[in-house]
Amino acid sequence: MGSSGLGKAATLDELLSTCIEMFDDNGELNNSYLPRIVLLMHRWYLSSTELAEKLLCMYRNASGESCDEFRLKICYFIRYWILKFPAEFNLDLGLIRITEEFREVASQLGYEKHVSLIDISSIPSYDWMRRVTQRKKVSKKGKACLLFDHLEPIELAEHLTFLEHKSFRRISFTDYQSYVIHGCLENNPTLERSIALFNGISKWVQLMVLSKPTPQQRAQVITKFINVAKKLLQLKNFNTLMAVVGGLSHSSISRLKETHSHLSSEVSKNWNEMMELVSSNGNYCNYRKAFADCDGFKIPILGVHLKDLIAVHVIFPDWTEENKVNIVKMHQLSVTLSELVSLQNASHHLEPNLDLINLLTLSLDLYHTEDDIYKLSLVLEPRNSKSQPTSPTTPTKPVVPLEWASGVMPKPDPTVINKHIRKLVESVFRNYDHDHDGYISQEDFESIAANFPFLDSFCVLDKDQDGLISKDEMMAYFLRAKSQLHCKMGPGFVHNFQEMTYLKPTFCEHCAGFLWGIIKQGYKCKDCGVNCHKQCKDLLVLACRRFARAPSLSSNHGSLPGSPSLPPG
Repeated sequence: MGSSGLGKAATLDELLSTCIEMFDDNGELNNSYLPRIVLLMHRWYLSSTELAEKLLCMYRNASGESCDEFRLKICYFIRYWILKFPAEFNLDLGLIRITEEFREVASQLGYEKHVSLIDISSIPSYDWMRRVTQRKKVSKKGKACLLFDHLEPIELAEHLTFLEHKSFRRISFTDYQSYVIHGCLENNPTLERSIALFNGISKWVQLMVLSKPTPQQRAQVITKFINVAKKLLQLKNFNTLMAVVGGLSHSSISRLKETHSHLSSEVSKNWNEMMELVSSNGNYCNYRKAFADCDGFKIPILGVHLKDLIAVHVIFPDWTEENKVNIVKMHQLSVTLSELVSLQNASHHLEPNLDLINLLTLSLDLYHTEDDIYKLSLVLEPRNSKSQPTSPTTPTKPVVPLEWASGVMPKPDPTVINKHIRKLVESVFRNYDHDHDGYISQEDFESIAANFPFLDSFCVLDKDQDGLISKDEMMAYFLRAKSQLHCKMGPGFVHNFQEMTYLKPTFCEHCAGFLWGIIKQGYKCKDCGVNCHKQCKDLLVLACRRFARAPSLSSNHGSLPGSPSLPPG
């Protein structure tokens, strides 16, 4: 293990002294293994500030004939720390304070060379790691196609990889440590955001499939996502690959027998290969081999490696009975953590289009429950006792295990979503306002809205009836779509309401807002046909004008009744 005779356990002071003595008089290392893992793993045992304080104490208390040499080696060790882990010296205020104090002590003792060795003034800013929602500037390559049906699989794969890498590279050592030790995401927003992105992609895949009305069209979307998965594999983005396969293998999609009958044999073969690659069989042996065979830029399946860390943490204690660091455990943890940290620093050569990034970002902000998605699946292809005898009544976990990421959903922050909406609207007009007059055609807008199944695939209210959509109208469209009204109950005219599932764009007669969602979005009066939100039905000030001949609900192709209503008393 390269632990220089320390054995299986050592005190922190013994570890530090051994690391310091490994530097020669010129600051060179014959073997950098131990210093690197000690500096990587020290936060498992004490904070960076506490480690710096220990080194400062050793520096001050150095004595004897080799005092100057030992102090110089301490500074070489700190310089090595700065070079290998610069972000700590930019983000940790306590560490910055101790480093400056260290320089003052060295200057007072007359060691100007030592002062220069531990200079941190030229370290670049790593503040982006703390700002979870900050957007990195990306290049814009001409006009962008914002239509899902027209986007090539490689375009989707590259832009999803850009979003994934941006999220992955923000996860810090302490984020991993917190999750492994506590087993939860409390006070861990960066890792939570990463897992929410994973789950958001998985649900988005399901929704895009279920947004199509016919089995043939749904099969085309499944085919596209399988091709996206192939491109993700080429890009070595295993985490998003797992999310896409997880979405397609979810029971809401896998139960669609008629849809899957329209997949070609070649596509089915590719699908089986993707499933085998990320299968949990043999402790993900196929994935581990493929991942190990890749060089350079790659994004791991984060859940697999987190489970590896948890397994080591559970098996080995941090400290031995003699209050010494368990070097065996430190080594085992460092193998995984060192790889994760190094991969975060790998650079990619993607050139994403900002407009497509805005489109995907808003698409992945949308939230629906598994139950709602599964119920929609049942609406599109009802259970058949002959062809689907084992179709469950509730969603089941996908073949690809996602337990590590379950329960983490995108949190609808109104401020963030409003910002995403503004960016998307700017992107749409940048690409579709061809004559720059501030308007786009309604046909173009409906194509864009189709990228947001069920929530945003609604015809816009063209108040001017001129067939053109202004930027303000589009902003209002999306803002109404994401808003939820919380009204107090009030008097209203009596209607015979029944909960409905709408298959066509429908608006509330009371507030003019969308009946949004994918299942049981609102209520329809059985007598007059008026539609409204659940929270608006008792506020509706509209007389019920019973049809002379009440239409049959079963003949209304735009909606489906929900639970049977109770007969009148």
